[in-house]
Amino acid sequence: MPGQGRAVQRAFTPDERAGMSGSLPTLGETTFDIHLNANAFWRNVPAAVWHYKLGGYQVLKKWLSYREQSVLQRPSRPEEVQQFAEIARRIAAILMTTSSHSSSTE
Repeated sequence: MPGQGRAVQRAFTPDERAGMSGSLPTLGETTFDIHLNANAFWRNVPAAVWHYKLGGYQVLKKWLSYREQSVLQRPSRPEEVQQFAEIARRIAAILMTTSSHSSSTE
């Protein structure tokens, strides 16, 4: 895990599960809270989104590794922190689109 961050796998809360509306088979039965540091984390990153790989690399984990303070020589900026959430949403959309496409062609 990059820097001081860590990924904590857990079950979805009842509210999170209700909000998934049928996407659990695609996005996974568990979720992660991804901690950037002791004070900041992203809650509810579905397992399939967290584990998504492109070119053999786990996309979100790799993105975080390039945002380590030791690499940037500065703290992360708010817009960089927001970008992580946007990337996670895009990955979820890719997974949902791919899943719906493959089920419609069967």
